Amino acid sequence: MTAIRHEIRFLLNGLKMDLDDVRPDQTLLDYLRLERRLKGTKEGCAEGDCGACTVLVGRLAGDTVLYEGVNACIRFLASLDGCHVVTIEHLKRPDGSLHPVQQAMVDFHGSQCGFCTPGIVMSLYALWMRTPHPSDRDVEKALQGNLCRCTGYEPIVRAARALSSYGNPATDPLSLERETIIAALKAMRDGTRVEIGGGRERLVIPANLDDLAAILEAEPNATIVAGSTDVGLWVTKFMRNIAPAIFIGNLEELRTISEANGTITIGAGVSYSDAFSHLSRRLPALGQLIDRIGGDQVRNMGTIGGNIANGSPIGDTPPPLIALGATLTLRRGQGRRTIPLEDFFIAYGKQDRQPGEFVEAVHVPLPTPETRFAVWKVSKRRDEDITAVLGAFALTVGPDGTVASARIAYGGMAATPKRALAVETALIGKPWTMDTVEQALPAYERDFTPISDMRASAAYRMMAAKNLLRRFFLEMSGTSKPVTISRYEEAV
Repeated sequence: MTAIRHEIRFLLNGLKMDLDDVRPDQTLLDYLRLERRLKGTKEGCAEGDCGACTVLVGRLAGDTVLYEGVNACIRFLASLDGCHVVTIEHLKRPDGSLHPVQQAMVDFHGSQCGFCTPGIVMSLYALWMRTPHPSDRDVEKALQGNLCRCTGYEPIVRAARALSSYGNPATDPLSLERETIIAALKAMRDGTRVEIGGGRERLVIPANLDDLAAILEAEPNATIVAGSTDVGLWVTKFMRNIAPAIFIGNLEELRTISEANGTITIGAGVSYSDAFSHLSRRLPALGQLIDRIGGDQVRNMGTIGGNIANGSPIGDTPPPLIALGATLTLRRGQGRRTIPLEDFFIAYGKQDRQPGEFVEAVHVPLPTPETRFAVWKVSKRRDEDITAVLGAFALTVGPDGTVASARIAYGGMAATPKRALAVETALIGKPWTMDTVEQALPAYERDFTPISDMRASAAYRMMAAKNLLRRFFLEMSGTSKPVTISRYEEAV
């Protein structure tokens, strides 16, 4: 019999919180501002885009604690059981003066109206703690999720470059108190299930993976909340009732990533940030894609399993995983089944997931040395924007110069992430030349009938999809003209 606790426990700055009156749709931002009167954390967009609500959340990672910037506006309070929340009010030197990050922002004139400044400071604080001497690339990546309406970003970047001259992270309170914090968080991990409320106010935090399976068998219509980067908007934008809600961010069994026999297995709870180091090393094209999914705050919260389970036609990870031939393990109770990822997506809003079943892991075969793999995302903004069209390609050319195999998948072109089967057929067995590519382009009309919406017209989507195949040929075949232009490396 699983022991049950009826409160969540977490650290808020320097205080231990024990809360037994928590709603499933209660956000961390509302709790901070309305109940704790900590108003330094701002609400700008309520959808995880602007970063004005950025706070740090520390979670146990083995025998240490990992601090990450998150969007408090879409982070649910219930997901913080066993965590340490750090807000802008906690930042100061031992003598009470401004924290080094804050002082740098003042000295380099990085703030005007100040509304977005607390979130920017918290993002730079997270960067300073993990990378005391950041490169320009590090700074820009850290600030992808922070928008500022009234100041140029250059003063903020200059402040970030100078952080190491203002202090040493080793003497920061989060470093000096690290052992005390770790001990407190470990004491909160009592191996119990958390249940609070009932009916439309019911929330559950499973004790472990088997407990999750048992809960879902009993309540198959419950909402599973992992990173909440999508579910958060169901609440803040659509006022949707998500109860009963099951929060799974605490399940370490789902946060594993491993590699064996040429296949990478990614647990459904692995965040984009957690997956980045492994995937960028083994599949560089996927690493580059992850860098364009939201900002750091979204990547720290969002999970690859959640991106798949949502079934969105513009989810960023399914097309490249489909192109690589990934499979998906689904679990119900003690039973499991594994299916091709592409078969999971049936129609818009409909996936092959039975009542009580949940996504447990995705298995990604590594491409052979002969396979050419690439993925590109087209969006209005380069950073922190939703996909208009995303194309993923895995193609092998035989010794005779003909296409031996091809797997091509797109997002944003249909009601689900979808393979371009007619295009693949038009390429396989043909010489790998631009003429073959051009002759295959009419097959796109047989594969896709895209729609027009606020992100792109149908005609634009079709043209972009075709041009991505042309780009794939050019990049894979070599060209004297620049195809990818970077601020940091010379185009080749």
